[in-house]
Amino acid sequence: MRRQLALTTVLLLAGCTTGPSLETRKDVTAPPGDSHHLTIGSAGFTESDLLAQMYALLLDRAGYKTSLLTVANRELYEPALESGQIDVVPEYAATFADWLNAKTNGAGAAPVGSPDLDTTMTALRKLAAPRGLTVLDAGRAVDQNGFAVSRSYARQHGLKTLSDLGASGLGVRLAAGDECVQRPYCAPGLKKTYGIDVTAVDPKGVGTTQAKRAVQNGQDQMVLTTTTDATLSGFGLVLLADDKSLQNADCIVPVVNRSRAGGQGATGALDRLNGVLTTTDLASMNEQVDSWRRLAKDVARSYLRDKGLLE
Repeated sequence: MRRQLALTTVLLLAGCTTGPSLETRKDVTAPPGDSHHLTIGSAGFTESDLLAQMYALLLDRAGYKTSLLTVANRELYEPALESGQIDVVPEYAATFADWLNAKTNGAGAAPVGSPDLDTTMTALRKLAAPRGLTVLDAGRAVDQNGFAVSRSYARQHGLKTLSDLGASGLGVRLAAGDECVQRPYCAPGLKKTYGIDVTAVDPKGVGTTQAKRAVQNGQDQMVLTTTTDATLSGFGLVLLADDKSLQNADCIVPVVNRSRAGGQGATGALDRLNGVLTTTDLASMNEQVDSWRRLAKDVARSYLRDKGLLE
């Protein structure tokens, strides 16, 4: 049986502050626990809601009682995960590794996220363990920066990958956030890794409707979005493959509070998703919620049933 919870900032801050202190970190690496009432956190956007719903359904099937808790701010939900107010959250490997690294070693710490998944997971688990957190295995689904062009533009110039675009010598006006000018995984990285001639960054935001329309109508040639963007086909856009791995390995990983949900029962239930969930699947589910207006819990349940993970 599951119940949906709403959370206010005041309530969360009253229930936890910043998790275990540095002086007591050694105490949170106790043997994994197995609480039978688990709270699954969501960051409040469609994809996170879908993942949280799937986690809850899989845990329900395994005999756990679950609650869903929406906390849109990582600065709030991560300490709640450490303290045990939240037991499970869906996260993104490289992003979470860099976030924990900055929290542990300061905002100026060199990033530890990497395009290599093994390297990223090693760094992430090293940072998570002293905080009483266990990072489960990553599956095939990944949500990272993606670059899309119009289908007609790709066909006209024979483009399937970012390498193809670099080799074409075409000048590209890129619709993205204004920070793209400096971010190493955006315009500078496109030039350094692929030799792409980014002639200008059109500051229309990351994956916004305005940005995608600018590429659709030819005002811009490429848009920065994400690999699980469910709306690209509706704008006549296609992703170009990041064939030289410019982007970090932001594979989706469940992160659990070790003392409450680190046992084989809960982790085994969550790991079942890894065998089926792909980036394409996740994009399709996002589309069903965002474009078709289906409820996340209904989409999640249908998907798990179709994959044989629910009866």
